Amino acid sequence: MTLPHPIVFLVDVDNTLVDNDGIQQDLKDHLERTYGRAARERYWRILEDLMVELGYRDYIGALQRFRVEHPREIELLSMSSFLMDYPFADRLYPDALAVLKRLRGVGPTVILTDGDVVFQPRKVEHAGLARVADGDVLVYIHKEEALDDVERRFPAEHYVLVDDKLRILDAAKKIWGARVTTVFPRQGQYAHDAKVVSALPPADVTIERIGDLLDHDLARLRSAALHPA
Repeated sequence: MTLPHPIVFLVDVDNTLVDNDGIQQDLKDHLERTYGRAARERYWRILEDLMVELGYRDYIGALQRFRVEHPREIELLSMSSFLMDYPFADRLYPDALAVLKRLRGVGPTVILTDGDVVFQPRKVEHAGLARVADGDVLVYIHKEEALDDVERRFPAEHYVLVDDKLRILDAAKKIWGARVTTVFPRQGQYAHDAKVVSALPPADVTIERIGDLLDHDLARLRSAALHPA
């Protein structure tokens, strides 16, 4: 039986380590510039519909559905290159990799994200996150529903979960209680949605940017689960 680690850090990707809003805007701009406004709007509608259906944004799946509607537009194939060859490392938030390295100096640090089985792992790999996390990467369809699997793979006395979505942090708190410290970096569209933020309990720790963890007293994160700041 594997003995639990004293502490394990679980860190989200989109709008936590990587500026995913910026990636989406680049994609929208590329679509409109290359295929026109109507194509951009239609692709994005398909993408949002899949988000409702699947619970995550399936960029490749949306492209497949878009192509079915336009079977003879071979030019659409170039869009797959834009997605797969995107320079994800250029969209890392400042100090994101340094934060991961600092966390790893304290305890195992795992990339914990939602997404599809192609685009999301590629984003993690090409942004340099997998390398810094020493390959400890978990990609689920709904990570808040897979915390038992996270615990099986990385048993710990205490978890620190860093995520830009209060919904995810609240779900983890309901399952792990005082065994998890939730950290909320106020980055990206969800973290600044006043309606969403006001509807959920605050995280144990709120920071303005991921880089703030470079100066944070990591030893106090464990006690923050009992005495939220």
